[in-house]
Amino acid sequence: MAALYILIPVAVVLVALAIWVFFWAVDSGQYDDLDGPAHSILFDEEDPKHRAGIEEADKGSDEGKADRD
Repeated sequence: MAALYILIPVAVVLVALAIWVFFWAVDSGQYDDLDGPAHSILFDEEDPKHRAGIEEADKGSDEGKADRD
């Protein structure tokens, strides 16, 4: 029973820390571009078609950010 007096507050602190880290990651933009790193492995930057797709995707993400603000 005495162990619960220690374990419950420790668990609550750990959960609060995990929630804080999650919100920090979201606010700092860690989840903004989930597909970019996967696509950068498969395609060359110099390919004109790929470059046009990247620029179009950047425009779309900029418009999405403007809508959220």
